Formats: sequence, C-alpha cells, structure tokens
Amino acid sequence: MEKQDILMVGVGGQGIILASDILGEVALQMGLDVKKTDTLGMAQRGGSVTSHLRIGNKVWSPLISPAEANIIIAFEKLEAARWAHFIKPQGLVIINDLAIPPLSISLGTHRYPSDKEIIDIFKQRTNKIYLISGSKQVGNLGDIRTLNIFMLGLLSSILPLRIDYELWIKCIVAHLPKKVVDLNVRAFDTGREVTASVNI
Repeated sequence: MEKQDILMVGVGGQGIILASDILGEVALQMGLDVKKTDTLGMAQRGGSVTSHLRIGNKVWSPLISPAEANIIIAFEKLEAARWAHFIKPQGLVIINDLAIPPLSISLGTHRYPSDKEIIDIFKQRTNKIYLISGSKQVGNLGDIRTLNIFMLGLLSSILPLRIDYELWIKCIVAHLPKKVVDLNVRAFDTGREVTASVNI
C-alpha cells in the first residue's frame, strides 16, 4: 500500500493522543508498519498537541516532514493554521470548527484569524479543505469529550485503507473505560455519517 502520513493537531485535553493511539493499533492489527511520535506543549493547560502517525508496508521514521502529510486532522482552527505547511500538494485537510484562543490572543496582543484566512492558507497547497462542526455534533450527543472519537470516525471513512468497521470498534473498546464505550461508538458512527453527508 502507499504510505499514509497523518498529522493530528489540536490543544491539550482534546484526546488527540488517544485518537492516534487507536488508529495506530488498528493499522498494526492489519499487519502494517506504524511509526508514531507525539508532542505535548503544556498539554494540560491547553497548549499545542501534535501527533505524527505514519502507516505503510515499511516505515523508517516517525516524523512527518513539511509538505509530506497526506492528511491533516485539526481539532482546533488556529492549530490547523500553524501546521498548514505540513500538508502535501492536494492533501486532505479536515478542520474542526472550534476556536480556543491562546493567551496572546486573550490578552489582545494578537488576533485570532478568520475562517477565510485559515482556509486561504491551505488553499495555497490544496483545495481539499473541509471545515466540520465536530464540537457541535458531539455536543448534541451529550459529551464534548467524545470529539476525538468523532474525528476518528471521520478519518475512518476517508483513509485509503480497507479497514473493517468491527476492527475499529474493537480497538476503540480496548482503549476506553467500559462506561463510556457506547457513547463513544455513537460519536464514531456520527463522524462516519458526517463524512458521507459532505462527500469528503
């Protein structure tokens, strides 16, 4: 299979590392080689979090180089803009429509970019850009903490890998406390439904 370089970005507390762990486990159970590395900058205080995940028949390094990511999954809009230079030409970008202003913006020393400005940054590299109301979707389900599994559901429908639905659920169940499994499976399914509805 063609190697897939997937970059997940967002802020602390959004469950990005868990989502990438589940994806990595799914790929490993398919017999693929997986390399992964995470960066947490003051993650518990809302700092930047990134997860590089590389999947293929043979992968040598865990780090994705600039302009090499096949897919960027952004849990927060400003973090999407910060990592835009990592998307490869005509790569796929999915951005959760959520703004979490960092301290510099809250203090008024910087301005949070508009949606148009963020999308225009990516348009220099690709036209496959989707702004998704993920936070609203999981809010409707009753728990914003399921955003990471919702985003994983989105990703599951667009990866150029034939992965059985049952394998996704098996790996989700293995990584979550039993009491929250049902809700997270609903979030995963909702993500898959959203992907289909917007024709990603």
